[in-house]
Amino acid sequence: MKYLALGDSYTIGEGVPEDGRWPVQLARALRAEGLPVADPRIIAATGWTTDELSAAMDTAEPLGIWGCVSLLIGVNDQYRGRSVDEYRNGFHRLLERAIGLASGGTRRVLVLSIPDWGATPFGAASGRDLAQVARELDAYNACAERLCAQHGVCFVDVTGISRERGAEPGMLVEDGLHPSAAMYALWTERALPYARRLLADVAT
Repeated sequence: MKYLALGDSYTIGEGVPEDGRWPVQLARALRAEGLPVADPRIIAATGWTTDELSAAMDTAEPLGIWGCVSLLIGVNDQYRGRSVDEYRNGFHRLLERAIGLASGGTRRVLVLSIPDWGATPFGAASGRDLAQVARELDAYNACAERLCAQHGVCFVDVTGISRERGAEPGMLVEDGLHPSAAMYALWTERALPYARRLLADVAT
């Protein structure tokens, strides 16, 4: 089964080896359970916003149809100060594109919440109002979760994990901002039951 992973630095795994990226870890975990999921094709880059991911997808066309699609996007929209309405519009377009690329439509799309970069040492040193960062990310995530519910798409919350463990050195790469493979393993553990249900009808 072909797997397409869409996102930004959190999906490309800034600072970690390829096999440490969470979509790669997720595919590996699914295979360990007997589900024939290939390693993902990843369309993601550090710094991308919703519109930049959309533009990259345009460049990559034709993308064809995929057995499953994941989407994690929005932290850079928030970092650049975009409103919730701007994020909603950009995320909604991407969500609809993801649904259109998945062979099972909404049944084969997995969305992860935006982690809280303010919980990291980078965040602590940024000079930003971290309470405001958290509020804005909560608003973004609430918006994304509502849109997923409206479309019947699975939404996985990893934000709490990022807040609980995001300041731990072992959970970060050297820049003090991006997650380590160990943090991505926690995200994979959280996402695995949802992904398993999405692919329950896939025979080995």
